[in-house]
Amino acid sequence: MGSNVLALSTRAMLANTAMLQTVSHNISNANTAGYSVQSVELATEGGQFSGAGFFGRGVRIQTVSRASDQFLTREANSNLATSSADQTRLNTLKQLEKVFQTGTAGVGYASSQMLNSFVDVANQPQDLSARQVALARSQDLASQMQNAAGQLTSMQAGVMSDMKATVSQVNDITKQIADINQKIAMAQGSGQPPNDLLDTRDELVKQLNTKVQVSTVSADDGSLSIFMGGGQRLVLGNTAEKLTVEVDKFDATQGRVSMINPNGTTPLYGSTITGGSLKGLIQLQDQDIPAAKNQLGQMAAALSWRVNQQQSFGLDLGTPSSAGANIFSVGAPTVLPSRFNASSLTSPPVSVTVTDGRELQASDYRLENDPSNPGTYKLTRLSDNTAFSKITNGSVVDGMKIGISGPIPSGDQFILQPVGNAAINMTRVLDKPSGIAAASPVTGTVDSANTGTVSVASLSVTSKATTPYNDVRIQFTDSAGNYTLTDATAGVSITGTWKAGTPISYNGWQLKLNGVPAKNDKLQVSATQFPGNNNGNALSLLGLRDEDIVGRQRIVTDPLNPASDVLVPGASITTAYSQLIGNVGVTVQSATTSADISSKQSNASQTLLQNKTGVNLDEEAAKMIQFQQNYQAAAKVLQVAQSVFSTLLSTMNG
Repeated sequence: MGSNVLALSTRAMLANTAMLQTVSHNISNANTAGYSVQSVELATEGGQFSGAGFFGRGVRIQTVSRASDQFLTREANSNLATSSADQTRLNTLKQLEKVFQTGTAGVGYASSQMLNSFVDVANQPQDLSARQVALARSQDLASQMQNAAGQLTSMQAGVMSDMKATVSQVNDITKQIADINQKIAMAQGSGQPPNDLLDTRDELVKQLNTKVQVSTVSADDGSLSIFMGGGQRLVLGNTAEKLTVEVDKFDATQGRVSMINPNGTTPLYGSTITGGSLKGLIQLQDQDIPAAKNQLGQMAAALSWRVNQQQSFGLDLGTPSSAGANIFSVGAPTVLPSRFNASSLTSPPVSVTVTDGRELQASDYRLENDPSNPGTYKLTRLSDNTAFSKITNGSVVDGMKIGISGPIPSGDQFILQPVGNAAINMTRVLDKPSGIAAASPVTGTVDSANTGTVSVASLSVTSKATTPYNDVRIQFTDSAGNYTLTDATAGVSITGTWKAGTPISYNGWQLKLNGVPAKNDKLQVSATQFPGNNNGNALSLLGLRDEDIVGRQRIVTDPLNPASDVLVPGASITTAYSQLIGNVGVTVQSATTSADISSKQSNASQTLLQNKTGVNLDEEAAKMIQFQQNYQAAAKVLQVAQSVFSTLLSTMNG
C-alpha cells in the first residue's frame, strides 16, 4: 500500500514539475515572434484491480501541445500578404507624387513661363534680350522635364532592385522551411509534436507572406508544402524551388519574376503573384510608373512638336530671314522587339515617326500579326487595350506613322513607345536669340479707301504653305460678307462668305477680322517685307498657351475619306499637367485607402490569432501559483507515504 502511495505522489510531482517547466517556457518566450503558448496534457493512469475494486494509480503526461488555429493562421497570413502589397505600393507612390510638384517648382509652371515669355518678344520683336529670356525659359522647361523623367527612371531602377532583393529573401525563407520540414518529419517519429520547430516554421510562413502570398498543404509526415497564390509550388517536403528576376523580353529596364527549372526558367505572370510586397512592386513597375512616364512624355512630345511646328511657320532675324529652326528636341519614338523574335533584333523591321504630336497618346503599343486579316498586323494600345486592325506599312494611328519594312514572322511581337523617352531626352537645341521666328511670313493690310469698319484682327500661319506667298487680294462684293479671294500670280480666284468669328483661310494662313466690311472694301495679304518689325508668329507662339495641344484623338469613320475624321479635343499644356497631378493624386489617395483598410484587417486578424495562440502573462502567473501548490501537495503526500512506509517496516521488524 505504501509503495502505491509513493508511486502516486511521485507521478503527481513529476506532472506538476512538467507543468511548471512549461509555464516557465511560456513566460520566457512571451515576446518571441511566432511563439505559440504550450500546455501539458495530462491523463489518468489506468486503475489497479483489487478484490475491493479498482484503485487509481495517479496521473501521467500524455504530451506537450501548442495552441494553434489553422483558420485564424490562414486568414492572418492572407490579410498580411494583402497589406504588405498595398503598403509597398503606397510607399513608392508617395515618392511618385513628389515628382510632379505644384506651384513654381512644377513642370506646368515652367511650361506657362516659357510660352508667356513670347509676350515680350511680340511687344519688341527686335529686342534680343527678350528673345534671350524666351530661350532661357525654354531651357528651364527642358530641364524640368528631364529632371521629372529622371526621377521616374530612378524609381523604376529602385523597384527593379527591390524585386531582386525580395526574390532573394523568398528563396532564403523557402530553403529554411524545407530544412525545418525535414527536421519535423524526423521528429514526428517520436510520436510527439516538435512544438518549437512548428512555431519556427509558422513564423517563416508568415514572413514569406509579407513577400509573396502563399497557401499551405500539410502532409502525413508533418511537412508543409508551400504554393504561391496562383498554384505554383515553392516547397514540397524538404525541397525548395528557386525564383529569379529576369529582364523583360521587351524592356531591359523591367524585371520578370521567373521560376528556375532544369530546362531554364518559367516566367510567373501577374495571376500567379497575388499578394505580398512582390505584387506591389510588380504593380508599380507595370502600371503606375509607366503611366506617369507616358503622361509626362506625352506632354513633352506634344508641346515640343507644336512649338517647333509653329516656329517653322515664322521668319527669324537672320540675314536674310529664313524659316525658324527647331527650339526643342525630344527623345524619338522607340521600338522594342521581343528577345524571342525570329526577326532581326539589331535592326527590327518596324519603325515609328511622329506625324502629329497633338494626337500622341500616353501609352505603349503592341504590334503583332493579325490572324484575322492575313498580310496585315494588329496594333493594341496597352493603356486601354484598344485594338487597331489591318495595320500595314505607312498606317497612321494616334499621331504616329508605323513603318514595316518587311514581313514579320508569326509570333513576333514589338512594343512601340511613341512618348516613353520623350521627356528624359528633351533638350533646347536653339541657341541664338535671333533664331526665334517671331515674324509671320505674311502681312495683312486694309485698303485706305475702304468705307466699312473692317480691320485685321490677326493673321497667322497654321500649316505649311503649298505655294509661294504671293500677293492675295480679298474684295467684298456686298455688305453681307460675300468676298472674292484672288491670287493673280497663281491664277487662283475663290469666292466665299465671311462671318464674324470665322477666319478666311488660304495657302496655310488664317485671317481673322474685326468690324463690318462694306461693299468693295479690300484687304491684301502679302509676303512680309520687313521681318524685324513683324510679331505675327510670336503672337501665334503665345497663343499655344490655350491651344489643345495634348492628347487630341482622331476617330476614323471612313479610312478612304480622311476629311470625315472626327477630332476629339485634347487639353492645353497647363491643363494636361493639372490632369497628370490629379491622376497621380487619385492613385495615391486610392492606394492610401486600400493600405489603411488592409492594414486594419491584418492587425485585427493578427490580434485574433494572438489572443488564441499567444502568451497571456497574467494567466501564466496564475498557473504558476496553482502548479506550485499542486506540487507542494504532492510532496506532502510523498512525505506521508514515506512516514507510513517507515512505520510499516518498523512494525514488521519489531
